[in-house]
Amino acid sequence: MTKLRGSRSQIQGRFETAARSPFDDGWAQEEQVSAPIQTTVTEERARSIISRNHSPDIPFELSINAYRGCEHGCIYCYARPSHAYLELSPGLDFETRLFAKINAVELLKAELSKPGYRAKPIAFGTNTDCYQPIERRYKVMRGVLEVLSACDHPLTIVTKSALIERDIDLLAPMAGKNLVKTFISITTLDHRLARTLEPRAASPQRRVDTLRALSGAGIPCGVMVAPLIPALTDKSLEDVLETGAGAGATMAGWILLRLPNEVRPLFKEWLAAHYPQRAGHVISIVRQSRGGRENDPNFGTRMTGSGNFVDLIGKRFDLACKRLGLNSDDNHMASRDGLDCSRFPPTSPSSSATRSVVATSAAR
Repeated sequence: MTKLRGSRSQIQGRFETAARSPFDDGWAQEEQVSAPIQTTVTEERARSIISRNHSPDIPFELSINAYRGCEHGCIYCYARPSHAYLELSPGLDFETRLFAKINAVELLKAELSKPGYRAKPIAFGTNTDCYQPIERRYKVMRGVLEVLSACDHPLTIVTKSALIERDIDLLAPMAGKNLVKTFISITTLDHRLARTLEPRAASPQRRVDTLRALSGAGIPCGVMVAPLIPALTDKSLEDVLETGAGAGATMAGWILLRLPNEVRPLFKEWLAAHYPQRAGHVISIVRQSRGGRENDPNFGTRMTGSGNFVDLIGKRFDLACKRLGLNSDDNHMASRDGLDCSRFPPTSPSSSATRSVVATSAAR
């Protein structure tokens, strides 16, 4: 069976110089079904690999994205607009025209070897899923993880993929040194809804199984209800948290649906196609939670929103977490902070400790 795509259209990116417009050439009736769009991957040599974040409402300073675009095809993905910078569509191009940073390991070793480098947790899964399907072939994440493991560098991972289980052999020893925390994103437990909402991500049950595998290996793991979609997925908030806790999650978080730039028309198009009777209600609550707009880009409110709906969700989330023991101060594994940065070799102009460790990892 051909897997679905998230986007229903090839929406024009805001930086594209050539415009697209539909044209009826009279052949539409005879050409009933077009061939499925194939995924293509461009191998690129990036100029840098560690991104530095200065946003005050994002809980990390450093991040790595091994790929550009994401084959999971989640229709709500806030990262879709980044494809516009490539003069590609944030619609189907984002999930079918992908880029693999094949020199990521090389760049990371160089970065970690710089005399002035200071270790802070590196976040993965911030703008693309590091374990999306093409990782099976390219293994960029695996190579990066081998380097970080060799030099005891802390990291966090957010993913919707069961492929993270492949790297338990690296993650488990790092967890024993308090160097890693993982999060599995579960938007809904409804299989039918997930199939159209995030068509090429692992099924909800498979993600629960992945939580159980990570927890069983002693790797701190959490469940992210992200995004929470008003009038569509909010009713299952407690069920997702309870299922996650039952599978071994000790941490939890939630993020309200965001509709920046091209995501807005893509998501509304998806709503109209799959849930036409709810579409107006969904967007109405989004506006109520975004100060009357469909997107709020302001720091402090863009992740959570504001208003009565958001206050209610926040209370429901807090009560559920308290009941389930999630994010408990009594559980050191539940802390989203506190990873050990002291194990990473200190660097100085006169020290070759880091360069030695990184060089050693290259030979493994």
